[in-house]
Amino acid sequence: MSAASCLLTEDQFLCSICLDVFTDPVSTPCGHNFCKTCITEHWNINVPCQCPNCKKVFINRPELQVNTFVCEMAAQFRQSAQQKASSSSSEQQVSKPGEVPCDVCAGTKLKALKSCLVCLESYCETHLKPHLTQSGLKRHQLMDPVEDLEARMCTKHDKLLELFCKTDQMCVCMLCTVKDHKTHDVVPLREESEGKKAELRKTEADIQQMIQWRRLKIEEVRRSVELSKKDADRETAVGVQVFRALKASVERSQTEFMETITEKQRKTEKQAEGFIKELEQEISELRKRSTEVEQLSQSEDHLLLLQSFPSMNAAPPTKDWTEVSVRPPSYEGTVRRALNELKETLSEQMKKLFEAELKRVQQYAADVTLDPDTAHPQLVLSDDGTQVKHVDVKKNLPDNPERFNPCACVLAKQSFSSGRFYFEVQVKGKTDWDVGVARESINRKGKITANPQNGYWTIRLRNENEYEAAANPPVRLSLKSQPERVGVFVDYEEGLVSFYDVDAAALLYSFTGCCFTEKLYPLFSPGFNDNGKNSAPLIISAVSHTE
Repeated sequence: MSAASCLLTEDQFLCSICLDVFTDPVSTPCGHNFCKTCITEHWNINVPCQCPNCKKVFINRPELQVNTFVCEMAAQFRQSAQQKASSSSSEQQVSKPGEVPCDVCAGTKLKALKSCLVCLESYCETHLKPHLTQSGLKRHQLMDPVEDLEARMCTKHDKLLELFCKTDQMCVCMLCTVKDHKTHDVVPLREESEGKKAELRKTEADIQQMIQWRRLKIEEVRRSVELSKKDADRETAVGVQVFRALKASVERSQTEFMETITEKQRKTEKQAEGFIKELEQEISELRKRSTEVEQLSQSEDHLLLLQSFPSMNAAPPTKDWTEVSVRPPSYEGTVRRALNELKETLSEQMKKLFEAELKRVQQYAADVTLDPDTAHPQLVLSDDGTQVKHVDVKKNLPDNPERFNPCACVLAKQSFSSGRFYFEVQVKGKTDWDVGVARESINRKGKITANPQNGYWTIRLRNENEYEAAANPPVRLSLKSQPERVGVFVDYEEGLVSFYDVDAAALLYSFTGCCFTEKLYPLFSPGFNDNGKNSAPLIISAVSHTE
């Protein structure tokens, strides 16, 4: 081993992560060695797994086993280093900047080994011997060397600060307890210090938990980016398939389509990168505080601990990440809008596209039931709140502010102020109806003009076969067949409201570029009874996913 020691340098036994002698060394497939804990924590934070030395990337996380040979070599090296350190410790050292010098040494000041809280002086090995051998001095309280021992004295009584007043939360001397703190709750510094150490340990545990939570948040953000990437890839594939069926006249549309998706994905990744950077910065700050707290909690310097405790017994200020998330952008309608001018030549491709789109939006199906407090007095609701029809008899109901009058409308109980939601309404057998969503602050009394400016996003049927989107001005809808089930999809953040003929898997109309700032409620109007011609109810139907 002595021959080997001559050939091997200290650097060969140091982990390149913690820069200390190996502890439970493991070897990576690329041949580099690290402490098992160091490389494990490194890979927990950094994905994908990569060697810190040669930067080789491992697709699958390697299974690490302790390298017994390196472990034994490191142990022998550590033992040898300790022996060298112990042999040299007998030689007294000259005090260096930052070290506590001996107060007794004349001329060159040697490094102090202990400080005496009775004599208020620090001693090197030579001048410390009387305190270790003389009976009178043996009773003095020694501690690790510290500077400014005067700061440990009571400024009022010139006595050692050795007690803690819990009433005033301050360090005091024995005379203080006789006078100014006579009736206060006073305990030895050590007792109070131990209690504060326990609190610091709890603070450290809380900080570690905060670090772990932020690591999980990073993974959540990364998963959101992956989901967004999958959505982008899927939508890109659909679009490319459609555009390949066209000639040169659609190349410009294809380029715009690709740029739209790329930009949305770029914004999503940029947002995620920003979150990750913030989270990693907070982790760095929390680690720093954790190290400081750990060092303080292990300190035997009770006064320093108590003086530092108020500023250290709390985690550094951090952002509340609970509601923060990366929401994958919506791609619904991207291809459709790009191909609108070519819809005649793309009718077959568009039908396939809408079928796939309807399948996607149906994933956001929400439970919707009718709110009787908003229903016009001539509307009759089913007991389960899923059907509404108009009758000729007007009920005697209180005209509360929420109730529509004279418009024959009713809102759902459920409201939505974020995300995406979808519901379906059966309109079979009717000659007049309105379906859509409305914002919470809409006017419900008197004459109502339904359009987005007034807070309504709806489509309607009039006179049996006149379909319109209630835009400003209204948009006439040319439909190949009369829908029997209408699907309504809303993407709140995207500002999108789309209507579908569920059975035909066809798009009826979309409001785009909407700006939602308050709650949205599903809205229903079965139209007037019209002497029985329009007596069929509107029915909120359970979503049956299209095949």
